[in-house]
Amino acid sequence: MSTEAVPHHVALDANTLREAVEAHQRYLAGRAGGRRLSLTYADLSNCSLEGFDLREADLAGARLDGANLNRANLSRAILFGADLREADLRRVNLKRADLRGACLRGANLAGADLAGCDLREGRIALQDKLDGFRVLRHEHRPGELNYAILAGANLAGAQMTGAIAMAVDFTDANLAGAMLAGARLHRAVLDGADLSGADLGGADLTGASMKRAVLAGVNLEHARLDDADLTDVLRGPPPAIYVDDRPLDEVLAEHEAYCETDGARGRVLNLPDVDFRPLKHLRHRKLTALVAPRSILFGMDLQGVELQGADLSGCDLRGANLRDADLRGAKLTDAQLARADLRGARLGPLKIAEGRFVRTDFTRASLRNADFRGASAQRARFLEADITQARMTGCDLTGAEVEVLAEDVA
Repeated sequence: MSTEAVPHHVALDANTLREAVEAHQRYLAGRAGGRRLSLTYADLSNCSLEGFDLREADLAGARLDGANLNRANLSRAILFGADLREADLRRVNLKRADLRGACLRGANLAGADLAGCDLREGRIALQDKLDGFRVLRHEHRPGELNYAILAGANLAGAQMTGAIAMAVDFTDANLAGAMLAGARLHRAVLDGADLSGADLGGADLTGASMKRAVLAGVNLEHARLDDADLTDVLRGPPPAIYVDDRPLDEVLAEHEAYCETDGARGRVLNLPDVDFRPLKHLRHRKLTALVAPRSILFGMDLQGVELQGADLSGCDLRGANLRDADLRGAKLTDAQLARADLRGARLGPLKIAEGRFVRTDFTRASLRNADFRGASAQRARFLEADITQARMTGCDLTGAEVEVLAEDVA
């Protein structure tokens, strides 16, 4: 069986590629002269398709090694057996794309959306006049993700059964519900990754780093975890939380009464290290000045919540919905807010007396892939904060103290 792939790839000149892409745009828009992009087995090595709309394109078996596809839209595209080694795929849209057998060795998929995509192993059989059908193979084994960067990527529900993903960087990635049974994740970095409901049955996680990973509802049956670092992993929430033998919701209602009556009823609460997840949501609750350091609010719906002046230092707010929340003057030092939705949130200073204000403080907070679009963050502190891949378009940072750790900010 031959393993030579190169003779089957057809090189394209720049004009041919441009015309094909333009015809695809007309196809997507339903205009006359449109034609779906079909570049199967084309040699597109090191080409630039940055930001292009390539939805539903057929690129099966294509060579895209070293290509720039940053922010391109490849949703529902066919990339079966494609060679994407060392490609720039940051923030690319690969929702429901067919990536079976694709070679992604060393590719940068930081912040990419691969929800529902198919990354299982696969091979392509090609007809040959002399040899009959033969299998097209890349230089490395098909389906390989070794050394790829998937930090902050959305892989929710992705099909990755049997995937080869050794030493892959999945830091803060969303792998909720992903199928990873039998996957080879030797020495993979899964720090802060959301693996809620994922299937890791029989997976090889030898030497993997899984610090702060979310393992709620994960199937780890027969998985190899030799030398894996499971420091501070987040398991599933308890069915109920009690504070001083009282249900958490009842205790919070007392704090809310204090806020609503200007102190005539209820009292300000001190709730450190509390797991709020059994409450499901705190939408539009009035929890001004709540003291809840190091508490767990992972993935909760906190839209419109009032937490002015609250102490949320060290809290786990990863993936939380904080749209339109009032966090003026809140203390969020060392908080984890990876993938949090802060669109439209109020993050400016809180007036506590005439001429006196308290700033919202994100010092040393992890804000990787957080969404701040349209938020108001005047005079907020972002000292030593990690805003890698954070979306800051339209965020008002007037007077803010910005001293951040960031690789890429949108």
